[in-house]
Amino acid sequence: MIVLIIAPHPDDEIIGVGGTIAKRTASGDEAYVCVVTKGIPPIFDEKFVEQGRRECRKADAMLGVKETIFLDFPAVMLETIPRYQFNERIGKIVQQIKPDEVYIPHRGDMQIDHQMVVDAVMVALRPKYAHVVRRIYAYETLSETGWNIPNTTNDFIPTVYEDISETLRKKIEAMCIFKSQLAEFPATRSLGAIEALAKYRGAMVNIRAAEAFSLIREIK
Repeated sequence: MIVLIIAPHPDDEIIGVGGTIAKRTASGDEAYVCVVTKGIPPIFDEKFVEQGRRECRKADAMLGVKETIFLDFPAVMLETIPRYQFNERIGKIVQQIKPDEVYIPHRGDMQIDHQMVVDAVMVALRPKYAHVVRRIYAYETLSETGWNIPNTTNDFIPTVYEDISETLRKKIEAMCIFKSQLAEFPATRSLGAIEALAKYRGAMVNIRAAEAFSLIREIK
């Protein structure tokens, strides 16, 4: 099976899907990560951005990711890119990799980049192209998911729980690489928060640790 994880920014894939990635690759599946944006000066320091990208490649490789793809669209400025260019570039990635499963951010996330990425990806995932994806899942991202204005559209409602009891340690180790992003607990982007969420999601289905997803589409 081929799995594609769409990450608006480096480390989103680890926070949301890290345990599942490790589980999939350990079973022989191919995993690809597509990081959509890149911070550009003067909004972002160039050295900070490059550090984050090095950390991303290293963390993904630790989890067994076959390739990390960077699209370089401007972070926090996606609205400056013509929509057709944005949609087309992501569409090409999907048709090039031909994944069976795709993981995307939750559209109700606080970060506008996440919302815009989801919209573009869903255009690319319409089941009318040469390659049709069989399953699409939305993942939750600590520090973005759950911080938006609470309503039925923004709420993350999990419907699928992936048992990551055996790969939670691997996920934590991968996140440790992201020194540019980590903070001390109780910050949301902390090892303590990531582990706590995994245990909480696991407890919801009586297992030690889980990643929760919302199933968007499945074709059997």
